[in-house]
Amino acid sequence: MTEQQRRLPGTGIEVNGLTRRYGEVLAADRVSFTVPPGTMTGFVGANGAGKTTTMRMIVGVLAISAGTVSFDGRPITAADRRRIGYMPEERGLYPKQPIIDQLVYLARIRGVSAQAAQQQAMGYLERFGLADRAKDKVEKLSLGNQQRVQVTAALLGDPVALILDEPFSGLDPVAVDAMAEVLRRSSAAGVPVLFSSHQLDLVEKLCDRLVILDHGRVVAHGSTEELRGSGPRRHRLSASVDLGWLRGVRGVDVVDLDGTSAVLQFTEPGADQTVLAETMRRGEVLEFARIVPSLSEIYREAAAS
Repeated sequence: MTEQQRRLPGTGIEVNGLTRRYGEVLAADRVSFTVPPGTMTGFVGANGAGKTTTMRMIVGVLAISAGTVSFDGRPITAADRRRIGYMPEERGLYPKQPIIDQLVYLARIRGVSAQAAQQQAMGYLERFGLADRAKDKVEKLSLGNQQRVQVTAALLGDPVALILDEPFSGLDPVAVDAMAEVLRRSSAAGVPVLFSSHQLDLVEKLCDRLVILDHGRVVAHGSTEELRGSGPRRHRLSASVDLGWLRGVRGVDVVDLDGTSAVLQFTEPGADQTVLAETMRRGEVLEFARIVPSLSEIYREAAAS
């Protein structure tokens, strides 16, 4: 990373009450969240939840009906937006042009010298396994390789933030690993990274923070630890004796019960210790542990609330 990237804003991107109307339809309804510097924030939600609409408003591609976007603690400017690496969900490459020519052109628009643009573009193409295809026209590439070129275009020019709409779509496992490493390096250098994806296992693996959108509204946001801690506190209990006696115990909701194994949710303070002590009195406790919810479980809980 260059010295320019290390002198990044201290507050990242702040979205406050962002709204987009299409007549009576609210595509984004008072969306608020932050993308702090040096973090990867996953933007998740079903198709039509408003993710693409929100990203387009942040980068200025789509007009804002209401709300604000801030960068570095002040209203975002056109100059700020020009320095954001943005990758749209629909590819915006020129199919008839050679890959390297248009990458250099896009970098020059961002103020990069011709020599530096060539070096940056070839560096990313090499990292993505496309250096030997640099002079090919985009239309000759597979959809997955076109995706790699599109991401490269967003990375050129030392962007001060990255906003990527479905960057992993259509990529093979090798390309996914290369992409993840590039995003990790950008985040480690202090760049705020926001990307959307339907691959929840990948989001869970990469992201420090999550924003969950449902029908245009933010239904949950925060660090992965905060979101896991805000959901129902469930425990798995396994014992040497039948646990049917747990049904009806005060302060205990039996989520699932199968003989000597149960999933429990405690609704009153101290109920967990009461259950543990009673189970030990009746027999041997084989397992008693907090169930850490997966991202898919967090998403389902948030969208259903």
